[in-house]
Amino acid sequence: MDQLQIAGIRAYGYTGALPEENVLGQWFEADLTLWLDLALAGESDDLADTCNYFYAVQAVQQLIRESRFQLIERLAVAIATTVLASDPRFSQVKVRLTKLTPPIPDFNGQIAVEIVRQKD
Repeated sequence: MDQLQIAGIRAYGYTGALPEENVLGQWFEADLTLWLDLALAGESDDLADTCNYFYAVQAVQQLIRESRFQLIERLAVAIATTVLASDPRFSQVKVRLTKLTPPIPDFNGQIAVEIVRQKD
């Protein structure tokens, strides 16, 4: 199966277990890997024969901005579910969701979760 990869989808959101994360928010970054058959698009060079990834990017940004979850795991599942449902050609999705600046004292790194979901 072919893959389409979308990296660096950024948005400001309010997901987090700490009260200040829910009030002040923080930046998130999502990377998607979408499994779909790209054979027809590779031959036809027609947008109608593939997915328009513009909509996937917009959906992810909207979820990050509007969702209010405690765990990034829950936000990652919401992203996967929404993206899988957005196009019948997607058979599987991998979501890597990163908190770019987690509020942990004396820690300048990032926290990420990666999940893979597929259609039943």
